[in-house]
Amino acid sequence: MVQTFVQSTDDVVRFLTDQHNLIKDLFEEVLSASDDKARETAFVELRQLLAVHETAEEMVVHPRARHEIADGNAIVDARLKEEHDAKEQLSALENMDIGSKEFLDALLRFRDDVLHHAEQEEHQEFNKLGRELDADDLERMVKAVQAAQAIAPTRPHAGVESATANFAVGPFVSMLDRARDVISAVLR
Repeated sequence: MVQTFVQSTDDVVRFLTDQHNLIKDLFEEVLSASDDKARETAFVELRQLLAVHETAEEMVVHPRARHEIADGNAIVDARLKEEHDAKEQLSALENMDIGSKEFLDALLRFRDDVLHHAEQEEHQEFNKLGRELDADDLERMVKAVQAAQAIAPTRPHAGVESATANFAVGPFVSMLDRARDVISAVLR
């Protein structure tokens, strides 16, 4: 099961920012792992968190940002392009030898891209939503994000970046991903 729990559950901005911090920590855990097994365990946790986190943003946060903040369409379109690229990078990482220099080099590039993306979301999207929405809206959104994460795919699926696509194919893909995760864990 994907662990996405963070302390802030009454404000979607704090909740997602806390997840960004958890993602940063998981990158460091993967990079500093003492052996391939530890690296693989940390990478799987990172992959799963990234997948559910991005899906929830695509389903809940980005649609709201399009309507609530100035230049919302342009801001969200740029974030969706970054998310598409990140899903492709993450898929490529999944297919690499986790103990190789190639994997570590690609992971460092990926980490830099993800951290830049998170910074852009926080400054251009989250902070503005935090100013535009009242406390009740922010709390309702965190509940919607948590619900979306509970049913989200646990692997990257490039091309599924819109709320509509996530609602249409997400539950089916999530079921397959979660079954694949269980089988992979048993075979490790």
